[in-house]
Amino acid sequence: MFRILLYILGIIFTSIGLFFIIIYLNLLTIGYSFLDFVKFISRRLEVWLFIIGIICIAVSLERWIKNELLLRRHSKLE
Repeated sequence: MFRILLYILGIIFTSIGLFFIIIYLNLLTIGYSFLDFVKFISRRLEVWLFIIGIICIAVSLERWIKNELLLRRHSKLE
Protein backbone atom coordinates (compact mmCIF):
# COMPACT_ATOMS: atom_id res chain seq x y z
CA MET A 1 0.00 0.00 0.00
CA PHE A 2 2.86 2.35 0.84
CA ARG A 3 4.54 1.72 -2.52
CA ILE A 4 1.34 2.49 -4.42
CA LEU A 5 0.93 5.74 -2.50
CA LEU A 6 4.58 6.63 -3.13
CA TYR A 7 4.16 5.88 -6.84
CA ILE A 8 1.05 8.07 -7.14
CA LEU A 9 2.74 10.87 -5.18
CA GLY A 10 5.76 10.60 -7.47
CA ILE A 11 3.60 10.90 -10.57
CA ILE A 12 1.88 13.99 -9.15
CA PHE A 13 5.18 15.66 -8.21
CA THR A 14 6.73 14.83 -11.57
CA SER A 15 3.72 16.23 -13.43
CA ILE A 16 3.77 19.49 -11.47
CA GLY A 17 7.52 19.90 -11.90
CA LEU A 18 7.45 19.15 -15.62
CA PHE A 19 4.56 21.58 -16.10
CA PHE A 20 6.56 24.41 -14.55
CA ILE A 21 9.72 23.52 -16.49
CA ILE A 22 7.73 23.84 -19.71
CA ILE A 23 6.21 27.13 -18.54
CA TYR A 24 9.64 28.51 -17.60
CA LEU A 25 10.95 27.68 -21.09
CA ASN A 26 9.24 30.90 -22.17
CA LEU A 27 12.06 32.76 -20.43
CA LEU A 28 14.36 31.72 -23.26
CA THR A 29 12.19 33.57 -25.76
CA ILE A 30 12.45 36.89 -23.89
CA GLY A 31 16.24 36.98 -23.89
CA TYR A 32 17.53 34.77 -21.07
CA SER A 33 20.62 32.78 -21.95
CA PHE A 34 20.55 29.04 -21.31
CA LEU A 35 22.90 29.42 -18.34
CA ASP A 36 20.64 32.10 -16.80
CA PHE A 37 17.67 29.82 -17.41
CA VAL A 38 19.35 26.89 -15.63
CA LYS A 39 20.33 29.11 -12.70
CA PHE A 40 16.76 30.39 -12.42
CA ILE A 41 14.99 27.04 -12.52
CA SER A 42 17.48 25.40 -10.15
CA ARG A 43 16.31 27.80 -7.43
CA ARG A 44 12.60 27.16 -7.91
CA LEU A 45 10.77 24.77 -5.57
CA GLU A 46 8.35 23.66 -8.26
CA VAL A 47 11.18 22.35 -10.42
CA TRP A 48 12.71 20.42 -7.52
CA LEU A 49 9.38 18.60 -7.28
CA PHE A 50 10.24 17.01 -10.65
CA ILE A 51 13.42 15.49 -9.22
CA ILE A 52 11.67 14.40 -6.01
CA GLY A 53 8.91 12.79 -8.09
CA ILE A 54 11.39 10.81 -10.18
CA ILE A 55 13.09 9.58 -7.00
CA CYS A 56 9.73 8.56 -5.49
CA ILE A 57 8.82 6.59 -8.61
CA ALA A 58 12.22 4.88 -8.67
CA VAL A 59 11.97 3.90 -5.00
CA SER A 60 8.43 2.58 -5.40
CA LEU A 61 9.43 0.42 -8.40
CA GLU A 62 12.72 -0.80 -6.89
CA ARG A 63 11.49 -4.23 -5.82
CA TRP A 64 9.62 -4.80 -9.10
CA ILE A 65 12.72 -3.98 -11.15
CA LYS A 66 14.87 -6.21 -8.97
CA ASN A 67 12.44 -9.12 -9.33
CA GLU A 68 12.15 -8.59 -13.08
CA LEU A 69 15.93 -8.77 -13.47
CA LEU A 70 16.05 -11.93 -11.38
CA LEU A 71 13.35 -13.54 -13.52
CA ARG A 72 15.22 -12.68 -16.71
CA ARG A 73 18.47 -14.09 -15.32
CA HIS A 74 16.87 -17.35 -14.25
CA SER A 75 15.04 -17.81 -17.56
CA LYS A 76 18.33 -17.52 -19.48
CA LEU A 77 19.92 -20.24 -17.37
CA GLU A 78 17.25 -22.81 -18.19
